[in-house]
Amino acid sequence: MASQSMEIMAKALEQQVLQSARMVEEQLDKELGKLERMDDDEMEKLKERRMEALKKSQKQKQEWLSKGHGEYKEIPSEKDFFPEVKESNRVVCHFYRDSTFRCKILDKHLGILAKKHLETKFIKLNVDKAPFLTERLRIKVIPTLALVKDGKTKDYVVGFTDLGNTDEFPTEVLEWRLGCSDVINYSGNLMEPPTLTQKSGSKFTKVEKKTIRGRGHDSDSGSEDD
Repeated sequence: MASQSMEIMAKALEQQVLQSARMVEEQLDKELGKLERMDDDEMEKLKERRMEALKKSQKQKQEWLSKGHGEYKEIPSEKDFFPEVKESNRVVCHFYRDSTFRCKILDKHLGILAKKHLETKFIKLNVDKAPFLTERLRIKVIPTLALVKDGKTKDYVVGFTDLGNTDEFPTEVLEWRLGCSDVINYSGNLMEPPTLTQKSGSKFTKVEKKTIRGRGHDSDSGSEDD
């Protein structure tokens, strides 16, 4: 009886696979049919549109690079913060302190993401050189990432709470967190963080997209220095 049930399930699965394969094949046939029906003028227009899209993409890339995107850099003082965020639509600013070892952990991940996400500018600012800005943005925990869109600070990543409460989070988790705030173009699933090897006591704080964090936060006093 069990073997008969397994045989029925196997046949059903086989039918599903065949059906999916047929659907893919039909879709490919349709696309190929469209191409075959195109005359020379239509093919030429299609090539022109693709070439125009490629040129536009390259132009945008060069514009980002000219504004300092593609590298993770330190800005000298708080007065430099405002022109930096004014000229770029999306900016991640790491407020750090030399004596805080967790800032160095973030440096490593941000350097990787800066090269991957050219659409966003990644900068860092020493809080000891930015007393006015630190007070204005109410930054009380170090490290803190200020996530800026269109010249306005929209969100904060305060400490490592949203990153699994562990110093050993992978870069993909920070990338996901920045994606939740729409400060980078994130292609993964925003509903849950990437798989993380959990350590004892490590857990994620639920992140709602485009919400302000760092105000009234549980750790909104002192710093994360150890």
